[in-house]
Amino acid sequence: MISKKQACAIFESAGLSLYEKQFLQLSKYLELLLETNQHMNLTAITQPEEIWRKHFLDSAVLLQQITIPLGAACLDVGTGAGFPGMVLAVLRPDLYIVLLESLKKRARFLEETAQTLGLWNVECVHARAEDAAKEKVYREMFDFVTARAVAVLPVLVEYCLPYVKVDGVFVAMKGPSEDIAFAETAAEKLGGTVEKECVYSLEGIGTRKLYIIRKSVHTPAAYPRRGDKIKKKPLI
Repeated sequence: MISKKQACAIFESAGLSLYEKQFLQLSKYLELLLETNQHMNLTAITQPEEIWRKHFLDSAVLLQQITIPLGAACLDVGTGAGFPGMVLAVLRPDLYIVLLESLKKRARFLEETAQTLGLWNVECVHARAEDAAKEKVYREMFDFVTARAVAVLPVLVEYCLPYVKVDGVFVAMKGPSEDIAFAETAAEKLGGTVEKECVYSLEGIGTRKLYIIRKSVHTPAAYPRRGDKIKKKPLI
């Protein structure tokens, strides 16, 4: 494990602060992650300092690049081991955060971890993105939706934009290779408008991109399509 001084230095390298309670919660999260990772595939990154940089910091930097309103309802699609959603819940306890995960074992890990960390602002949902988006309780109910390297942009937009409220935003977290131009057609068909591309660099990680798509009108009822159709014939 790493010390609070080391953790603070990692966050400070990106201009972010880290408070005592946040450090303790993230340290416990790391402990649970590594322990569970011994019998469940959660992450290929197993060195504590790398987890702090490549998972925790990479998730936290969203709060530096994007303004999320106080008390906003947020959704993390395909959250996996909880990135970025669980980290956002630690750093912004005012947010209501839903972690959507299609694998039952991972969803159970997330639920147990949120309880252990005392994150009562977190709800864990076990469902496929294309299925839950058809349910009234989730469809167009979120101010802020994000996903981290889940799929190529046109596919990701169809999975995520149906959850976004009109005037809310979807933010895709990506590496340097993808281009927002590939998502413009999908965004328009689903009621969104490409608003901004943020390019930044993190120490020990390299260049990262955020693609911001604002929901301008309601998503047509036909979307999202079935998962196999989304993948085989993306909206490009």
